[in-house]
Formats: sequence, C-alpha cells, structure tokens
Amino acid sequence: MNQATRKALDLQHIFSWLLKDKLVDKDDARALYNQAQALLRNGPATMHPLTAVAQCKIRSIQPARLMTLDWLSEWLAAKVELPFIRIDPLKIDFTRVADVMSATYAARFNILPVELTATELTIATAEPLDLEWVPEIAKISRRNVRLVIANPVDIAQYISQFFSLAKSIRDANRASGQDLALRNNFEQLVELGRSNKQVDANDQHIVNIVDWLWQYAFEQRASDIHLEPKRDFCAVRFRIDGVLHQVYQVPAVVMIAMTARIKLLGRMDVIEKRRPQDGRIKTRTSGGQEVELRLSTLPTAFGEKLVMRIFDPEVVVKTLPELGFPPDDAARWDALTSRPHGILLVTGPTGSGKTTTLYTTLKALATSEVNVCTVEDPIEMVEASFNQMQVQHGIDLSFADGVRALMRQDPDIIMIGEIRDLETAEMAIQAALTGHLVLSSLHTNDAPSAVMRLLELGVPHYLLEATLDGVMAQRLVRTLCTHCKAADGSMPEALWNSLVQEWPMPMPHTLYRPVGCPECRQTGYRGRTGLYELLGVTQKFASEIRADADIGQLRRQSMADGMKPLRIAGAAKIAEGLTTIEEVLKVTSALI
Repeated sequence: MNQATRKALDLQHIFSWLLKDKLVDKDDARALYNQAQALLRNGPATMHPLTAVAQCKIRSIQPARLMTLDWLSEWLAAKVELPFIRIDPLKIDFTRVADVMSATYAARFNILPVELTATELTIATAEPLDLEWVPEIAKISRRNVRLVIANPVDIAQYISQFFSLAKSIRDANRASGQDLALRNNFEQLVELGRSNKQVDANDQHIVNIVDWLWQYAFEQRASDIHLEPKRDFCAVRFRIDGVLHQVYQVPAVVMIAMTARIKLLGRMDVIEKRRPQDGRIKTRTSGGQEVELRLSTLPTAFGEKLVMRIFDPEVVVKTLPELGFPPDDAARWDALTSRPHGILLVTGPTGSGKTTTLYTTLKALATSEVNVCTVEDPIEMVEASFNQMQVQHGIDLSFADGVRALMRQDPDIIMIGEIRDLETAEMAIQAALTGHLVLSSLHTNDAPSAVMRLLELGVPHYLLEATLDGVMAQRLVRTLCTHCKAADGSMPEALWNSLVQEWPMPMPHTLYRPVGCPECRQTGYRGRTGLYELLGVTQKFASEIRADADIGQLRRQSMADGMKPLRIAGAAKIAEGLTTIEEVLKVTSALI
C-alpha cells in the first residue's frame, strides 16, 4: 500500500469495492448509497462511512449475511491487506500507549495505539487511505509503526476512555507529589500515611477513575474486581467466567486514593487499615440497571487489598433451567422446596454458585402468603421480598442468635447463610422440627458428605434423620462460546468410560473444542453453567444416617435412589455440546 496516499475513506470507495466483490446488487447499489449518504449528512460530524453503511442493514449476496460494522471492518482489512483486530481493552496498557500521542492527535486521524514494544508500535485505524501521520509518529516514538484495522466506533470510544483515564491517573499521581518509581513496600506505606501529600479520595481524578473502573467491569461481565498492592506497582484484576484477568497497573498513591474513595462510599472506616472490613455499595450500570457491590478489605504486606464482588439483581429472576438445572432435577428440587418443613442444604466450594441457587429458590417461594426470613454474613443481595438480617459479630449476633430471633418473627421459610458450627446446626434443626422450611449452605465436596459433616459437628443422627429432606452439591463450569466453538471429532471410548464409570450413558457423537474469537476475548469460553448433584432423602437413605455412618454406603444408597453424581451432570453438558471434558475434569476430578 502506498503510504503517501492522503485521501480519507469515503462511500464511493466502499460501494465500488462492494460492487467489485459482488456483495451488493448493482440495481440496489444507488439506493443504498443514497441512504448511507443521508445518514452521514444528518448524523454526527464524526460518523465514519463504514458506520453509515452498517446502519443501512444491508445483507450481502455471497455469503448471505447482515453487514454489521464488525463484518464491514474485517472486510475492509482484507481489501487493504492489513490485519483486523477487535480491540480488547483488557489487553491494552492504556497508561503506556497514551504517552505516544495526545488525545487531540488521535481523534484528528481516528487512530488508537493498542500495543507498544521496544521496537514496534501497533496502531489501530479505520482510515487506511489517510496515512500522512505514519512517518511523524514513527519518528517521535522511534519505533516501526504497524497498522491494523479496527471497528471505527470502538476506536472513537476508546480514544475518549483511554486518554481521559490516563490523564486522570497522571494528574492524580502528580497531585500527590510522589515519584512514580516509589517502591510501595510496607515501610514506605507507613511513611505515605504520615505525608500531607496524599491524593484526596474525593479528588475529581480519583472519582473519574473509580466510576470508569466500575462501568468497565460491568461491561466486561466481571463477577469480582481485585485491587492488589504489590512491591513495585498496584494491580487491578477482574474475574470473568471464573478466571482472573490482569486489567491494569496503577501507581501506589493512586491505588491508595481509589481504595479510600471506595471505602468512603461503602461506609467503611477509611482511617482503619490494620484490620479487615466489609461494606456494600449500590450503584447503576450505564444502562440504568441497579447493581450491588460487596466490599472486603484485607491488610497485606504492601498495603490494603480490596475485593469487590458484583451481584447482578437479574440473577434472582432466572429460572432453575436457566441456571443449568436439567428438567428432572429442577422438578425434584421444586418438589423438595414445596414441602412445609424440613432442611434443604446446598453444598460446594466458594464460588460454586450456592448463593445464586438459594436466592433463585427463595425468590420463587416468596409469595405474598408466606414470610421468608434470612440471616446472612454478609447479606449478599438486598431483595425486597425477603426479610434479611445480617450477622454482627461485634455485638455477639451470630447465625444461631439470628435464627433464634427469627423464630419469634412468625416465619414460614428461613434461609441461613451458612451452617458453620453445632449451635447453628441445632437451631436449624429446631426450626425444622417446629414446622419451618430451612434452607442453608455447607462446604462439602459432594451431597452425601453433607451428612458426615453435620455428624462431625455433633448433630445427633436421629435428629438429622428426622429433619433432612435433601442436599444439593454444585459446581460451575465455563460454557463454550457459541460464536467460535468447533467440532473436534468423537471422544475415545476409554476416556468416556473413565468419566461416567459405572453410570450407563451413551457417548456423544461429536465433541466440541474452544477456538477463541473477539466475542469471548480469544478464550473460547463465554459464560458459565451449573453442574448439580441432587440427593433426595428417602426412607432407605434416612436409615443409613447413623452415628457410625459410612460415607461409601451413603453414596451408594443415594445413587440407588436416583442421585446423578456431579461427573454425570458434567458428562451430560459435554454431550449437549455446552462445555469440554477439560472443564468438567477441572471441577470434578477429586470426585472421579
């Protein structure tokens, strides 16, 4: 390509290329051209010609598909023989690339630096014919300029976001009077605490950074935000689909101010940094949807670590099948939760979706005819249809004390956040014996192990036999991205048999593998689904609950009663083409 060309891309170029590639009909081209031209004329001055064409909603002839802006951008890249990229903000160090040029310069040429190495600068553009800036940037940066094509709307959006955020961080750091190279170790943190040059938590730069961080996390479907102080820098990480991703690194003084800002909004003690604290914030997404954040701080060697767990209120309006329940298990769980009294337990490790299952179940049960009360530590999501109480260890309000208080509140259904000790277990049993339905969570590897755990806590076996109605163990596995998953042949019979073991189950005809595309940020996975192991306590199973109960016999009896183990639930998801055997083995390997 001739880099001396200085003509901007226009509709004439685009439609002549579309006609040459036989993507639009010659008879329709004039009307479509006029439609796109009208959109350009009446739209914003910054509208790109590709955006106008995309808004015409044209269907290409071969292949027959809608010409979206991403599709048009990728097609343009092929026409000008440049690589196409979908800008992934998680992979761009905006503080470095923003030093290459000013925001005004980037907006003027509609370009965005996306990667900076020792020898090369990669710049995304949607104007492959207007390259007068290339020699100038190559000279200033002292690097070879590599061009890529990207969606023009993404370029404009991230020019605004990246340069604004980088400026806020630079200005906040400059306002602190601290050197960027300052090592953020423990001794220097003490010194920083004595300094009068700390960044104000209400400084507009810090407000901008925190607001952007939250909105960006919501857009990326993050479930957790981690702010982690390190020796040389402070890291920001997002957990997406169960996997942590490094997002950015910010200077120490900026991280301290960000943490102070968030603690202030969460009504936490901003001055106290020596002990862990909890808090919560309710905010909104850019679309106006309410979101709750649960805050937790932890003192570490290099400063205060802050984790924000993001709770989407829409989760509680999902149905059991939408969470991944097979139809038969959903029907059995509904039957168990419709009983007037008894104990139902949901088990699994941290992050396995227990809270989501409990809230979804309670939301379905919380009609105007019943009184649903919960005691939690902390309250995960505030829900108007429940009466929620939070454990307060500072005033000796434990789970057991909370249940004891709820018993005098005429409840029909009680949810206990977690059974951790004998006293709480005894109160749960007492509530079930007096005619209440009790739901709670427990940390065990599988459903039958819940019985052994309660016996170990000291619960008498005859009380457990009389009150326990069901136990559900669960895990979360990542689901394959529907945009890029690919068939990967059939599974070897020996491997399938090792997964399902003695449970008879037909092998899937086709396996699928993760590929990676812009929709899933090249991971091959998008979203998660649940694996469930539902144990309904039958008379035969109850007779096996003894002081000297054997876990092996409990498992055999539960499977004889119809419980499908977690590995079988995983095998069913593989057979449906929803996930991979690697994902299933990752969360159930200890059970195989």
